Amino acid sequence: MKYLNKLASVFFIAMLGMLTMTSCEGGDLYDIGSPEWLSEMGGGEEDDSNIITVVPNPTTLGNTDNTTPWWTVFTDDIKAEPGKTYQVQFLNYGSGTSNWLNYLLVLRNEAKDFEYAVLRADNWGWGTGYTGEESDAHFIKKMESENRDWGAWAKAMSLAKCTLTLYNYGDGTADVKVIMLGSDNQTYTQEYNNISVDKDNLYFSFTCEGSHLEFGNIDIEDSEPTAMTLNGVPSEVVLGTELNEFLATVTATVTFAEGVTKEIPASELQFEIIPDFTELGQKTLVVVYNKTYMGNNCSKPVIASKTFSLVKELSAFTQTYVVPTPILLGAEDNSTPFWGAHTENIKIAPKETKVATFTNYSSCADNWNNFCIVLCKENNAEYAVVRADNYGWGDGYGACTPTMEAGRDWDAWRSAMDGAKVTTYVTNNGDGTANVKAVMVGNNGATYTQEYKGINTVDPDNFYFRFTVDGCHLVFDKEVGASDCSTPFWGAHSPNIQVIGHQVCTVNFTNYSSCVSNWNNFCIVLCKADNTEYAVVRADNYGWGDGYGACTATMEEGRNWDAWRPAMNGAKVSAQIVNNGDGTADIKVVMHGTDGNDYTQDYIGINTVDPDNFYFNFTVDGSYLVFE
Repeated sequence: MKYLNKLASVFFIAMLGMLTMTSCEGGDLYDIGSPEWLSEMGGGEEDDSNIITVVPNPTTLGNTDNTTPWWTVFTDDIKAEPGKTYQVQFLNYGSGTSNWLNYLLVLRNEAKDFEYAVLRADNWGWGTGYTGEESDAHFIKKMESENRDWGAWAKAMSLAKCTLTLYNYGDGTADVKVIMLGSDNQTYTQEYNNISVDKDNLYFSFTCEGSHLEFGNIDIEDSEPTAMTLNGVPSEVVLGTELNEFLATVTATVTFAEGVTKEIPASELQFEIIPDFTELGQKTLVVVYNKTYMGNNCSKPVIASKTFSLVKELSAFTQTYVVPTPILLGAEDNSTPFWGAHTENIKIAPKETKVATFTNYSSCADNWNNFCIVLCKENNAEYAVVRADNYGWGDGYGACTPTMEAGRDWDAWRSAMDGAKVTTYVTNNGDGTANVKAVMVGNNGATYTQEYKGINTVDPDNFYFRFTVDGCHLVFDKEVGASDCSTPFWGAHSPNIQVIGHQVCTVNFTNYSSCVSNWNNFCIVLCKADNTEYAVVRADNYGWGDGYGACTATMEEGRNWDAWRPAMNGAKVSAQIVNNGDGTADIKVVMHGTDGNDYTQDYIGINTVDPDNFYFNFTVDGSYLVFE
């Protein structure tokens, strides 16, 4: 890695000038001739007259920004007649990050209800075969070398010229052979032999995941970089951090002349920090990339920059409770298909967690028929998609650690998720990574947890999330109590929300009151996960519980209770619940009344708190709350 740190501006400008003057190399690109390529596959010379060249429809498959999720797009099926050979040429634009984020070939019957095999580019596949064997036992896999460098191969598949040949021998078996000429100018081969098929009912189609395909003419030219955006630049860096450590998480998304993009690691970028990396304050990271899509020197480099702050200590994490819109997501009969409905995007600032609570209703057909969370940029470009069932995908997903509670019984879990009460926590760590946590209390009373830590490739200043569904529907929590303020004391509660040590959670809501008594407003309950109480506090300078006695309860001076009560019917409230991490907690509330006045209520120093088991919820007493 080349680090350009503490360099004089004159030298940096001179360096850029030299880069600009460098001429582009690599005008000569490969060409594929069918007979020669077929002979290289080890099957001997082929008679061109027996080869049927086909161009699947559509000719471009998948989103060109490589955001297409698994099993969502397919070409039309093409019938493979007995005794015929079919050839397809295409460009494979992979993500360059994972082996499986490339093309797949699907062999199935006309009705599409039976798969003979699904074959990936990376020496892997599955299916039962026509004779019903399990897994991949009914075909033989072969590639150019058992020692294939998978890291280099994945990068090379970011733009590979592929020729795929399918043989339907007419005897109940089929072979698939592929030649892939990668962006590194290396040739890779992949074969799947003796696939068990119904010779008279064999159809094939293509799908892709995290990639896209272009069928037809595969003669292309190298392309120049035109733009670059930076990923993984922390918003804050502690003074004294090693430069290598700071830059290790930085990547770039480079756009090239043909409109395709490529993720570039830190090792292929050039950096300068202005001013230097030794003093507190705001800094600018300048990044240069000077290669073409094929890795040759380009004629004009692209430059991008991003600001960050060098600080003595990192700012604290915060939490904010949010209510996504729409409140009801998906059809109530759970018929909405995958990706068929989405909430609006919600922005998360660096060092912030957004919390949402909802009821998950599922068809219970499969594990994935539950909520999904999409992490993305403002323009919907995805970092990662994670599901309720310990699974996900996307450029940022590969680096994360998915975990769940030990010994999950999937059959019980599927059933329990129909009506499960869910609390989700989505965190922007501010350093180019993100975490997702879901706590699911099933209809059987069991609690299930799902976490995804260390999702990367995140731009902390352009980080959003939203919910989507797949054979399920979600109802987000927005209200506590009856709208006519008839709910009695303790008659309704919001879900528990966890606040970890040294964090503060903010909840914004509208308080409606019967106005009969001071206590006919919101209450906040501080408790453990099992609802054992630390303290309960009200809006009117009063509370109780083991931890309440030690606290200091204060409000604004000279509160007029007769004026305050009617002002609380429709008051806009912002409540902060603070876990100090030392066995104490604080609650700070600002109530903007309908009379235009602000009222404050603080409870400082509530004690007997276990900072590792600290939750809160809202309840009512002749009142009604609507969360924002």
